[in-house]
Amino acid sequence: MSGITIKPFKAVRPKPELAHAVASLPYDVMNTQEARMIVADNPNSFLHVDRAEIDLSEDIDPYSPEVYAKAKENLASLTENAMLQDSKPNLYVYRLTSYGHTQTGLVTCVSTAESEQIKKHEFTRPDKEQDRINHMLACAAHTSPVLLAYRTKDSTQPTIIISEFIQKQSPVYDFTAEDGVRHEVWVVSNTETQDALIQSFAKIPNIYIADGHHRNAAALKVAIERNKRYHNPEAEHNFYLAVIFPDTDLEILDYNRVVKDLNGMTPLVFLESLNESWQVEATTSQVKPTKKHVVGMYLKGQWYKLTLKNQLFSRDIIETLDCTILQNHLLAPLLGISDPRIDKRIDFVGGIRGLEELEIRVDSGEMTVAFALYPTSMQELIAVTDANQVMPPKSTWFEPKLRSGLFVHLF
Repeated sequence: MSGITIKPFKAVRPKPELAHAVASLPYDVMNTQEARMIVADNPNSFLHVDRAEIDLSEDIDPYSPEVYAKAKENLASLTENAMLQDSKPNLYVYRLTSYGHTQTGLVTCVSTAESEQIKKHEFTRPDKEQDRINHMLACAAHTSPVLLAYRTKDSTQPTIIISEFIQKQSPVYDFTAEDGVRHEVWVVSNTETQDALIQSFAKIPNIYIADGHHRNAAALKVAIERNKRYHNPEAEHNFYLAVIFPDTDLEILDYNRVVKDLNGMTPLVFLESLNESWQVEATTSQVKPTKKHVVGMYLKGQWYKLTLKNQLFSRDIIETLDCTILQNHLLAPLLGISDPRIDKRIDFVGGIRGLEELEIRVDSGEMTVAFALYPTSMQELIAVTDANQVMPPKSTWFEPKLRSGLFVHLF
């Protein structure tokens, strides 16, 4: 099997003095109302491109043609006023530092022709795919990168090359965002370093999607659509924007659950029903699990530690994931949530919001019970992917989030 092809590109990126203003959180971690509030005093935020409905009437359908046309218009305006385009193809190094955790990745374009080597672990929703397809086609650009990972056991060479490079160069961007995350970017314009990185990835058999399955799927379909009219294997639309990190750099936080009701049970009956599969222990403090197969539960102002009674010996990696255990041994049999992808009674809370968010959702009366999970590991994610299986929904929450707008790939 051949390795992974990476391709330098002429990035559209912020002017250095405006990088902090342009860079925005990803479009899919907020709703429209939150996005409107974020950009209230920032005309240069890239959310004007990725969430263009914020510049139209409040009753606009975010998937209407007017929104995609506005995204195109806003990208052109930002490019003219707040951004620049490099004159030659480059690779870029992107480092994020958050509360002592650092991850350093390579910003590049990857080939749609190698989609079988870019391993997936999630199903995608057609409506979300179509949204990104429409956005990409309207803007003629990949505006947000796909987050990819390679196994360091396959190669440590990219990490070595990047480390040596950034020790000798100064970053073109270095700013700390309002959430406390530091963002640094280096431009790799040196041909010798580019070639060394290209050759190092040519020896890596597979890379893994960590985050961005819908952007990945949309980019593949955009390439197919564009090739109907412009068939050229080297055309820019056959390569899409990605940031590739070593798997050992990426950090997955817990992805927790809140449920609207107890499926007709009183709290007392529900607690009694748990005893069949779980050891239930009331606690005097929050329960943030520190190991697998332990779940924190918050109900009526009280935290509980739930421990699965029977040890699991399944050879199926999916069956041993804590999100699957909670689903199969509690959510489905007791609370009647058979398909968490579509059930409106359940919602998901990223670990970055903390256990306090679970308490708020329950104490407000919006939800009745909350569950705190132990995070899925990168090793588990890769094992699931290598087994050609699919992770349960909402299994992984990656932090820190890549900022959008630091790199745009035009096609």
